[in-house]
Amino acid sequence: MLRELELDAGRPAAQPVEFDMATPLIAGLSVAAAALGGRSMIRAWQVFRTRAAMPRVRRFYPGGFQGEMNRREAALILGVRERATVDKIKEAHKRVMVANHPDAGGSHYVASKINGAKDILMGKGKSGSSIF
Repeated sequence: MLRELELDAGRPAAQPVEFDMATPLIAGLSVAAAALGGRSMIRAWQVFRTRAAMPRVRRFYPGGFQGEMNRREAALILGVRERATVDKIKEAHKRVMVANHPDAGGSHYVASKINGAKDILMGKGKSGSSIF
């Protein structure tokens, strides 16, 4: 019925759509682009997920040492606050010493500074055992 109305109105009838050779090529390229985009998204997600699972490495005191160590410098060396509790100071001392122990390739000088920092923060003053 609709077709009769179109013919009666003087308009041409709807032409059937013809596919030329470019249409399958465009469709194939679209599928390939979607596949490559999906693959790169999956790889990016896997890298992100692996990085998120790794513990974040905390930065320690990066600078040089002062002539006479004070509480501020000792706290910076151990990565704690100046008024930290004894338990936190001991935990921080252990963590930093494991990373810088002379038996594991660390420096004797740095190890003595770490021990001095622990002594100052715990209120023992200078240990006096350091040759540096």
